[in-house]
Amino acid sequence: MKMTFRWYGSKIDPIPLKFVKQIPGMTGLMGLLDKPAGVDWPEEEFVALKKEVNDAGLEIEVIESVNVHEDIKMGLPSRDEYIANYISTIRMLARQGVKVIVYNFMPVFDWLRTDLARIIPEDGSNSLYFDEKDLGEMGPLEIVRKTAEDSKGFTLPGWEPERLALLETTLKQYEGITPDMLRQNYKYFLDAVIPVCEEVGVRMACHPDDPAWPIFGLPRIAHSQDDFDKICALHDSPANTLCLCTGSLGSNPDNDIPSIIRHFGEKNRIGAMHVRNVKFLGYHHFREASHLTREGDLDMFAIMEAIYDTCPDTYVRPDHGRMIWDEQGRPGYGLYDRALGATYINGLWEALNRIKGKKDRV
Repeated sequence: MKMTFRWYGSKIDPIPLKFVKQIPGMTGLMGLLDKPAGVDWPEEEFVALKKEVNDAGLEIEVIESVNVHEDIKMGLPSRDEYIANYISTIRMLARQGVKVIVYNFMPVFDWLRTDLARIIPEDGSNSLYFDEKDLGEMGPLEIVRKTAEDSKGFTLPGWEPERLALLETTLKQYEGITPDMLRQNYKYFLDAVIPVCEEVGVRMACHPDDPAWPIFGLPRIAHSQDDFDKICALHDSPANTLCLCTGSLGSNPDNDIPSIIRHFGEKNRIGAMHVRNVKFLGYHHFREASHLTREGDLDMFAIMEAIYDTCPDTYVRPDHGRMIWDEQGRPGYGLYDRALGATYINGLWEALNRIKGKKDRV
């Protein structure tokens, strides 16, 4: 297991890399460049980012948020141009030592919450929160405005202003697109990029829908084991893998997370993992919890054991954390609780090493 941390770059992330390096067991980042979907990432900017990360004593072998342009998802004629840019970016990242690209194929919204800082009564911390009832009569435009107001001035992944500025037009274009049609557009994309990934030694890792059900009538095709079986079958290749996010999939209690990890781990189809806990509060109603098993409703030991047994060399990062100790920062992406999460995950891993007698697994 390689323990990693999501970091937004020194220009916009208040957490310095030296603090990330001080987290026990931290080996590197799941990094990103702040680039809109569809562009060809400039190599000189990534080289500068890589140098900054390496100079801090960390690796950057996983990249998140090489976002797929909506025209690709909708199957518009312009998709070939954006796919060409995506392929160019894959080749560039491979030249710079990147092994895994985490992405998603969610229409419009990468993730959705109804509150970015819901107070947890038991301890006074706050966390990301979702209650479908809170949407009420709100439509997509209203929830976008509310999310922007609640973001404390930080940009949020999947909520980039330049993309959401065209929200009304994009939503109109999705009308009539069924899940099967979206899946065919997805196949077109994978058929173009996966052979390049095989050539250069990069694995694509698809992130689940978050939350794990359809929203606003948009087609969503990545929130169950069956969905991911279909995605793997779209282009059958070891380079077509998954980033199994336990919190995203776990937002639906029907998903047996340890079983899903074992299913795809045994098939060598897990490229990366986001590990976090959630607390179920009702139907389509949950909040982020600390990583500790008893603080939420996911069995974190069983999750880590499934990783240990089936994909022990994968990249892992603690995902959304609570805001604790009066920290002010990007909702879900503060330092303190994610550092605690990494330490907890490492503790479970050490215990598994002792139990299973495989001291060579770090």
